[in-house]
Amino acid sequence: MDSRFDSTGAGITVQRALELPGLRSGLPEVLAGAERLQRTVRWVHAGEVPNIASLLKGGELLLTTGYGLGTRPADQRAFVRTLAERGIAALVVELGPRFTRLPAALVETARTAGLPLVQLHREVPFVTVTEEIHTEIVNGHYALLQRAEEVHRRCTEALLGGGGIPQVLGILADFSGNPVFLETTDGQLLYAAGAGPEGAEPLQVWEGLRGQHKDAPPAGSVLVDVPGSGPGTGPGTGSVRARLVLLPVRAPLAPVHRIAAERTAGILAVVLMQARQEEELAARGRGDFLTDLAEGRITAEDAPAQARVLGFKPGGSPLLPVVMRLGDALAPGGGWAVLARAVSEELASVGVPVLLGVRPVEGRVLVLLGLRSESERSAVADRVAAALRAGVERAGMQRPGAQPPVVVVGVAGGWAAASAGLRHAAETATAAQGLTDRPWYDARRLDIDLLLWRLRDHPDLAAFVDRAIGPVRDHDSRAKPPLLPTLETYLAHAGRKAETARELHLNRQTLYNRLARIGELLGTDLDDPQTVLALSLALRARRHVGQGSGIG
Repeated sequence: MDSRFDSTGAGITVQRALELPGLRSGLPEVLAGAERLQRTVRWVHAGEVPNIASLLKGGELLLTTGYGLGTRPADQRAFVRTLAERGIAALVVELGPRFTRLPAALVETARTAGLPLVQLHREVPFVTVTEEIHTEIVNGHYALLQRAEEVHRRCTEALLGGGGIPQVLGILADFSGNPVFLETTDGQLLYAAGAGPEGAEPLQVWEGLRGQHKDAPPAGSVLVDVPGSGPGTGPGTGSVRARLVLLPVRAPLAPVHRIAAERTAGILAVVLMQARQEEELAARGRGDFLTDLAEGRITAEDAPAQARVLGFKPGGSPLLPVVMRLGDALAPGGGWAVLARAVSEELASVGVPVLLGVRPVEGRVLVLLGLRSESERSAVADRVAAALRAGVERAGMQRPGAQPPVVVVGVAGGWAAASAGLRHAAETATAAQGLTDRPWYDARRLDIDLLLWRLRDHPDLAAFVDRAIGPVRDHDSRAKPPLLPTLETYLAHAGRKAETARELHLNRQTLYNRLARIGELLGTDLDDPQTVLALSLALRARRHVGQGSGIG
């Protein structure tokens, strides 16, 4: 940086101020603090009152003729000490009617306090001095902006030339002379550029320095948020997609480096937004293909060629359809691109060919996997279901307190079976909403729920539910304890009373009394197989009655 300016780029130095024509014409003589002439002059102030320190903020060069210094040595010492405590850059006193030379008490106190003290042997127009220094400061700030703008220009040219985030970070690292990192909002490293001390790799710096200071980065660091998009985006309001971090491990960082980082963050925001849009479009495109396959708009003969274009090449292995439905678990404004990337990364560990697509309108993720053999269906399903749920969590799309997403695994087979399997799994995932949470459901074991879901708008289904369990439901609406949970648990355990009592944490007699009350309300025998079947169907059907139509 130009030696006329201070090392932080916040203004000019005291030395530079003394070299300007206005002060130079006053024949300045430095009486104290000569070793501190590289201090920053942030602004210029002129005044003649004893309490002038209270009017200053720090960093000013104070011009005075000395009338506010007082006549007693104690007053003069106090005057200098208060200025030093306030943190002014320098005190410049013009000799004349008040002082022909500065008092010893004033000079000694300035030396002790480390405050640059300058006396002017000739009269100078203070307004001229003020204008010159202020102009120099403004020009210095403009020079900083020009340097930062040059970085912005180079980054833009790099992107237009086909470069990406690594090239942009490299330009900023070269400019700052320090390693630069792009991290997620939760502190995970995305990209790194530049070298650390003695040629250390950026990753070594990250792990050794940044990794130890996640909450409070090292002093002198520069952290700049890379804004996201969507509702709330904007200064102080919104979403943050990533964070740009500059660590001062090779040289101090100056304000010009922060300015350059802020310019770079704007470029990175555009790059990340474009990448995210492209990623989401690609994920939606794969989702459209899988949906068209499921609904028969793509034939089993044409599907393999189209899948190869999308990067899915399972060969002749069996295809396993899997559908995840988020339902009300979908957080507002969720990022489908983030979800698709997170799930894809999680699925990479499964070790089989994967084609993954999203359908935001229906709140679904569709997956087609190539199995080595049908015998591994269950083991792969376990890993896929775990990967899907982990991806939802990583993407932040799980609304707190909402029901977890439903994962349904279809039947493995060829492309013709994959078409029907995807359709079946998609419908079943909707029908499974509200069931007891499991890692994944086998589509074949939910056919009854699917049938009941398809009949959800038929008035006969609602009438059947009312006839079968209406009296118990009415009882629960006005009395405690509720009896439907007892009935559900009893039927789930196939009428085994001991297991039912254990799950409900009831003693045997209490359970017997509740079951007797249910039988009394329904006017039926709970040990009768036909009654058990009807009640089981009614309890399943009540989740679907009045839900409305559509696959959703």
